[in-house]
Amino acid sequence: MARVFSGIQPSGELHLGNLLGALVNWVKHQESHDAVYCIVDLHALTLPKDPEELRKNTLELAQLLIAVGLDPQECILFIQSHVPEHSQLAWLMECTVSFGELNRMTAFKDKSGRNEFISGGLFTYPALQAADILLYDTDLVPVGDDQRQHIEITRDIAERFNTRFGDTFVVPEHVIPPAGARIMDLQHPDRKMSKSELSPTGTIGVLEPPDAIARKIKRAVTDSDSEVRFDHVEKPGISNLLSILGAATSTDPLPLADSYERYGDLKNDTAEAVIQLLEPIQKRFFELQADPGETQRLLQLGASKAQEISSKTLARAKQNSGLLQP
Repeated sequence: MARVFSGIQPSGELHLGNLLGALVNWVKHQESHDAVYCIVDLHALTLPKDPEELRKNTLELAQLLIAVGLDPQECILFIQSHVPEHSQLAWLMECTVSFGELNRMTAFKDKSGRNEFISGGLFTYPALQAADILLYDTDLVPVGDDQRQHIEITRDIAERFNTRFGDTFVVPEHVIPPAGARIMDLQHPDRKMSKSELSPTGTIGVLEPPDAIARKIKRAVTDSDSEVRFDHVEKPGISNLLSILGAATSTDPLPLADSYERYGDLKNDTAEAVIQLLEPIQKRFFELQADPGETQRLLQLGASKAQEISSKTLARAKQNSGLLQP
């Protein structure tokens, strides 16, 4: 069974776009692959973070991932900083990747241009990301095209290390994940749904109460026409509602349009479908939130399973690179 690896930063509350665009595939992968899922809290430190907020976000993200359907008995779910092998292998990766390669990373150029303080960690981020992936003898890394450059540099690092020191790492393949729903902002349907602080009325949080969800969807931007038609170019607002309804009910959004003559009915049904989709997720999340010890137990289970694999990979890399073992 092929092993897949995916990571997610604890950057705040998940929204509907995260759920329907990516996390539904994570749940499927744990059934068909040997799945490793990591909450990458060390990566979050590349930009300034409030310590208490980071701790809170990390725990809540773990609880949300379990509530969404990740089963710690079926997959490996853990927090990056709980497995010290990540930081140790990252140094070997930094010593394998070149300055020029790191300097060409578009993510660094983008983030460094938007922040006053530019940490060294932001620059060497790809080395830690390579360590994350290579530690688990990963076969497949399902990411979108926007992350392709990071997987390519990981492959380059692995191949260079293997050439220098002998067969050490599995060289992972980049795969485009199955197309999840493309969920757009409710107020700006020409751009993807993002964090709520960037668009308070256009984003639906996974933990939002039903009345707030219904209110946002009923106020979603549409157009001055009255025809319900799936057409992203001419009718982006209506197409977004159809996409959300289709994803929430596992239905093709294209023929869904034929079921509606009025925008109001489409909005009502979309709101109801989203509320029903999120209800069991919210229920499970609040159960876990009420018993943080259970979440910690599950995360410790995941860290133990992760360390069982990663410790062997790190030992192999140290041995092959010439480090004297204790």
